[in-house]
Amino acid sequence: MTGTSTMSQKTTTSDRIKDVILSDGLRPGDLLPTEGELCDRLGVSRSNVREAIRKLSTLDIVDVRHGHGTYVGEMSLDALVEALVFRGVLSPGDDLRALRDVVEVRAALDFGMAEAIVTSLAGTTNPKLSGLVDEMVAMAQDGKSFPQQDRAFHTGLLEALDNSLVGQLVAAFWDVHTAVLPRLNVAVAADLEQTARAHGQMLEAAQAGDVEAFHAAITVHYDPIARALDRDVN
Repeated sequence: MTGTSTMSQKTTTSDRIKDVILSDGLRPGDLLPTEGELCDRLGVSRSNVREAIRKLSTLDIVDVRHGHGTYVGEMSLDALVEALVFRGVLSPGDDLRALRDVVEVRAALDFGMAEAIVTSLAGTTNPKLSGLVDEMVAMAQDGKSFPQQDRAFHTGLLEALDNSLVGQLVAAFWDVHTAVLPRLNVAVAADLEQTARAHGQMLEAAQAGDVEAFHAAITVHYDPIARALDRDVN
């Protein structure tokens, strides 16, 4: 068998295991059929099943628990995050531009979901999000960064929406941003307080039902990192 046909068979086995997950109605956390059962159902060898399971495991589609079995994975975007982080630091001449691409995608997600966020939060009060803003402002005034609070705030804005994928995307690109940023020595510390207060402006605008003000706050939020990247890239 040639290398090309072997690779084709392995790819087909991966796809067919995904079909098994769908046809059996399995959900994240559910146990897959055993290796032997998959061999019988798919008409392939154990080595092909094992290789396919390894591939699916790297994509978080399945979770191999040694001694217990193989389960449907949570299908997170961890693999995407790792690939984008690596891309962001791989090419010395393009690393800052790669980070700018990530920042632009983050901003696009915020702008794209602005109306839905404002609609979901209009007329409400949100002690959890307000508390995160207070923490960020206090930490910024002490010259400290606030990555955990920042991430929790951005994902928290989306909790009321019936769209888990956009929440995962926002979290994934936030993780890429914060993983790559320290490696590239982009200085934004002087604008920490502006960034922290911009979160509060976003929350106030959303609670007031003001999409235009929410857009303006997003711009203020990303302005420090955008300025720093423009300065360093140019």
